[in-house]
Amino acid sequence: MPEPDDITLLNQYAGGDDSAFTTLFERHVHLVYSAALRQARNPSQAEEVTQAVFILLARKAKSLSSKTVLSGWLYQAARLTTASLIKREIRRQRREQEVYMQTLTEPGPALWEQISPLLEEAMGRLGEADRNAIVLRYFENRTPQEAAAALQLNEATARKRVSRALEKLRTFFAQRGVMLSAANIAGTISGHSVQAAPAALANAATTVMIAKGAAASTSTLTLANGALKVMALSKLKTTVITAAAVLLTAGGTGLVAYKSNIIHALRAALSPDIQGAWEGTMPLGGIGVKEGQSTDTRVVVNVSKVAGNYVATIDALDLGRTNLPVAKVVYNYPDIRLSFHPRRNVVYQGKVIPGATGMVLNGLTLRRTGAPVPSAAPLDESEFAPRAGSALQGYWQGGIVLDGGRYPDGLGDRQLGNNWKGDPMAAASLLPLDLKIAEAADGTFRAELDSPLQGADGQPASLTYDQGTVNLEIESKAGKFQGVLDRAGDELRGSWTQGGRSLPASFKRADYQAEAGPAAAEDFSFTSASDLPGHWQGAWSAAAGAINVTIPLTLDIGKLPDGSYRAALANLEQLGNESPIPASVFEYLPPKLHLEWKWAGGIYDGTLENGKLVGIWKQGGGGFPLVFEREN
Repeated sequence: MPEPDDITLLNQYAGGDDSAFTTLFERHVHLVYSAALRQARNPSQAEEVTQAVFILLARKAKSLSSKTVLSGWLYQAARLTTASLIKREIRRQRREQEVYMQTLTEPGPALWEQISPLLEEAMGRLGEADRNAIVLRYFENRTPQEAAAALQLNEATARKRVSRALEKLRTFFAQRGVMLSAANIAGTISGHSVQAAPAALANAATTVMIAKGAAASTSTLTLANGALKVMALSKLKTTVITAAAVLLTAGGTGLVAYKSNIIHALRAALSPDIQGAWEGTMPLGGIGVKEGQSTDTRVVVNVSKVAGNYVATIDALDLGRTNLPVAKVVYNYPDIRLSFHPRRNVVYQGKVIPGATGMVLNGLTLRRTGAPVPSAAPLDESEFAPRAGSALQGYWQGGIVLDGGRYPDGLGDRQLGNNWKGDPMAAASLLPLDLKIAEAADGTFRAELDSPLQGADGQPASLTYDQGTVNLEIESKAGKFQGVLDRAGDELRGSWTQGGRSLPASFKRADYQAEAGPAAAEDFSFTSASDLPGHWQGAWSAAAGAINVTIPLTLDIGKLPDGSYRAALANLEQLGNESPIPASVFEYLPPKLHLEWKWAGGIYDGTLENGKLVGIWKQGGGGFPLVFEREN
């Protein structure tokens, strides 16, 4: 039994048979989607156009003439609707559209590449009868007999019409420098003009169209209404203009009703699930090893759902940070917005690629993965403890000699004891660094670098060793050390390279237990509000354009067995640099407290009153109020 033709199905749908519309949708969705995609060059926009076109068809099922060539009508509707969308969004989204197309499509044959960018404009120059003939014969690849029947012409007349339309296309392309024969144009359009629409669109849109748009998004309905105006102006059938007037007249009441349910229904059906692991490289903006190079880190973003809402954590592999919470995930397919924490004021927003194989965000591209790169656990003391047979394994202390640096007191503030007295480096401006090295049984190395005065602890580094020469590079590209191990095996001397500039640098073996001892002996307990020790929390706010940025801080004050104090400050919003930084000056004359961080150029003057530290933070010639409250 032959399948019913388009007009028969449309009449059946108008009479209440929803399955007839499903058949129409499945029959023509690829034509509409391909026409939209070729013009918009953005799959998500092509999906939205496809939805809008079939919403129009569903609402106009009763008004289309029995002589309408439905595939031609749908093609023209798709072309005009896409043109309307492009006018509204193309400037804002062109770069993303190009990224999508590069990601999702393979280059076509040479002839298709020549005519594809011009095809929709060329088709728009044809009259309705000629355009219908081309759509039927070459877009849908119908036989000459089938095309003639759909056009309600005899076969000879239909062939002449197709030939005449092809010649018009050939002339159009030739005027734009694309010299092709009519046969080449016909064969190229036939082989490449229609591609499969996404499965998610086919699965969801039928329900949307059957509901005549009741489940469509606000933007899709706006697009559909706009398309009706464009179609009316383009002088399609009188019935089209009449139907447009009916829809636009009813639009005010209808859209109010649509808004109550459209987003949940359509988005739930169309939105691909984004749970799982996503990999990419996040820019950090610091100074890299080479001149002009910036630091970055590989990241794994782990997305899951809690109580129906998306949540996420991030592993910054090259910073040694894991399980950092993402402050907020806003997902409204295809749009997505990730506010990262720490650095919650850094927002990445963009699009989820159809099929949810990737995300293209501003400055960050993520790809879904089923096997994310595992995070390396921080080195344990037992792993880098010195051992016989390993020339490098151990704990090393040293730093970078800075000419004209801002740390005039040398190593004194680090309390390195007598190990460095008399060494020429001790008299120079120096940025202290700690180095942990572990050697595996196969002779490979793991290394971590701490920069205590920058709050950058536990930075993973790659290390190679060959005939006394050590090459070490921070995984985030934040610096590189090259040096030579002395004969005694106790010192590494060489240079540190960053920003294309090299400075003297050196490391000496040190006793990790001796260095960790004072910190382990700190007592943070308190018995009354007038006691100074404890873990304190505070925050400062500053305007960054129109946004008010709040930076949370922690201040740890511990009392040592000899009655002296130590303090360390941490900025929790500095990804990779959020470790506590020890104060270089600590003065306490109750209730007055004076702290300095010479490396950062920061000073805090406060008063302990009513269980709070109330004071002023001074840095860079300015200052602002800063209050710390003690954790209970």
